[in-house]
Amino acid sequence: AVPPGPPPSCPPAAAAAAAPAGPTSIEMTEDGIAIITMNDLSERMNVLNKGMMEAFEGVLNKLESDSSIRAAVLMSGKDDSWVAGADIRMLDACKSAEELATLARTGQKMMDRLAGLKKPVVAAINGFCLGGGAELAMACHYRIVSTGSKTKIGLPEVQLGLLPGSGGTQRLPKLVGIQNAVTMMTTGQQLDAKRAKRNGFADSVADPFALRDAALQAARGLADGSLKRKPKAQPLVPTRLLEGTSIGRNVLFDQAGKMIAKKAGTAYPAPMEILNAVRAGVEGGHAKGQEVEAAAFGKLGMTSVSAALRSIYFAQTAAKKNPFPKPAEPASTVAVLGAGLMGAGIAEVTAHKAAATVLLRDKTLEGLSRGEKQISGNMDKKVSRRRMTKAAADAVTSRVLGFCDGVPGWDRQLPRADVVVEAVFEDLGLKHSVIKELEATGLRPDAILASNTSALPIADLAKASKHPERVIGMHYFSPVDKMPLLEVIPHAGTSDAVVGRAFDLGLKQGKTVIVVKDVPGFYVNRCLGPFMAEAFALMQEGVEAERLDKVMRDFGFPVGPVTLADEVGIDVASHVNSFLTEHLGERMGGSDATVLRDMMDRGMMGRKSGKGFFVYGKGKGKGAKTVNPDAKALLAKYLKKGASVEAAAAMDDATIQDRMAGRFLIEALLCLQDGIIRSPTDGDVGAIFGIGFPPLPGGPLPPID
Repeated sequence: AVPPGPPPSCPPAAAAAAAPAGPTSIEMTEDGIAIITMNDLSERMNVLNKGMMEAFEGVLNKLESDSSIRAAVLMSGKDDSWVAGADIRMLDACKSAEELATLARTGQKMMDRLAGLKKPVVAAINGFCLGGGAELAMACHYRIVSTGSKTKIGLPEVQLGLLPGSGGTQRLPKLVGIQNAVTMMTTGQQLDAKRAKRNGFADSVADPFALRDAALQAARGLADGSLKRKPKAQPLVPTRLLEGTSIGRNVLFDQAGKMIAKKAGTAYPAPMEILNAVRAGVEGGHAKGQEVEAAAFGKLGMTSVSAALRSIYFAQTAAKKNPFPKPAEPASTVAVLGAGLMGAGIAEVTAHKAAATVLLRDKTLEGLSRGEKQISGNMDKKVSRRRMTKAAADAVTSRVLGFCDGVPGWDRQLPRADVVVEAVFEDLGLKHSVIKELEATGLRPDAILASNTSALPIADLAKASKHPERVIGMHYFSPVDKMPLLEVIPHAGTSDAVVGRAFDLGLKQGKTVIVVKDVPGFYVNRCLGPFMAEAFALMQEGVEAERLDKVMRDFGFPVGPVTLADEVGIDVASHVNSFLTEHLGERMGGSDATVLRDMMDRGMMGRKSGKGFFVYGKGKGKGAKTVNPDAKALLAKYLKKGASVEAAAAMDDATIQDRMAGRFLIEALLCLQDGIIRSPTDGDVGAIFGIGFPPLPGGPLPPID
């Protein structure tokens, strides 16, 4: 929607350009509209760092003092970011809570000064508008948001253990309502243009190419009074009844507090501090709310929780930079062999995130159809949840070209592939035959050949290739469309150019990438093996499956180890255990893994068969699970000498957590010592994003320090 203003046939008044003054520049139209452009050439994205904030103070001085300026438009000179947030490196320079609170108050004063201008300022938002950027936008008097695919609006400070510190906790509730604001800030939820308009953050939306003109029209309309900002009308029930009365607000805040306490507990203090700051502003006014906000920002910034989460953020940012030779052009065509769960997932992120053409091949038409259905089904879910338009979803599925045995065309299409990723069954002989067939069918000599193996040595796979230097491992995690990690595994003969190409493709697929050594289990599974062995050992000491899962979820893992075994499959868990035991020896000790083979013999294969350690419901109750009495009876036969369920019940939770986490930590340390990972940072990133290791310590290696 474009706000009213001069008719489209009237060309906008010519603008007089001004020389850039650092990261901001101002140009004037003939009718007194100042176009302020933010473009920090020292940063890939605009951020509110010291230089940007000092430059913006100069902009405010100009707007306040120049009587020829009637209104202003605030826009970005970058394609993918308006303002992507505050520079969190500034936090590390602060040594006390008071220094951090002072930093917050500085931001608050700047935003208050902007909001208090007598001249209207229109935020023309395209690209990332996050954190301090969203706070800057809210201090403007009107917001037009681009419908471009890179536009995301949110206040994700909670993900760093913080709260918005430049007035965000005060302004957001006024725009979107208390409930929406609390949800956005306590979850880090991000909005596209349509959702921003729907919830009241955006006053208007525009196509990216029309954004500047729409913003100029709005600025003129606000200046001459022909355009009035209309706050979003809230429904009477339940919003106005809850948010518009003191009794309703008390109920709302009390219920929100209980919900936050249940979900975040005391381990993550930021969500409750966000709620407290919002409540202080609603009940005590803007100044009181900002006072509480600044104090909370200082307190939270000095916590070990925030320090750990900021460390993870920097580590993840580092993992998104390719340290190897970057290809001249990104891969435009990627072939994926195997349309099973993993192959279809790889095809999906390649077509969706990397926007590359995918040649998806399976042996049978049935297998291919199942993979294509998985991709289209996931796209349909995004459309139904308004995460994607139908046209965008159709574009993704149209980029996936399907092939199977007996269907012509594969040999003509294969030479187009820049990268081939095989995701066939974990059998060395089968993978060798696939590699030989690919090279005989017309795979280009410069194309790279990647394997999604989770365990087989890449050097052994490369022996089947005429060009072993182009063979590499690309180990994705299931489900591929949700799990962010990618392990890239070169063997001793892989060229750096091939590593760079694989790394680049992973980044384009939206993955956080680490490069690991070609050893059994690579990194994540190598650490996971002893961890799971300890879980089986504890169960053979009498610790019950439900309790073990709960204790490790309480520790911070998203899924308990027993449920994890069921999810990956008891057969897979047994295979990995045997494989790693062969190579790691006593480091995999502590349990009798024969129990897994006995479960397989009895048809207990995990969730996929409906029963493993747990029994899984069907139909509407398919998410429900109960302890499998047959598995429990089988485990009783494997109890260690002198062990019992009754004796294990006396074992405290901390002992279980220490034993489980200790196995993971020790293996991670050995991986660092043996050069399997390139740095402690890679070890932390891999554990957190590959298996969901609790983020609060900062990963498995900081606790060792």
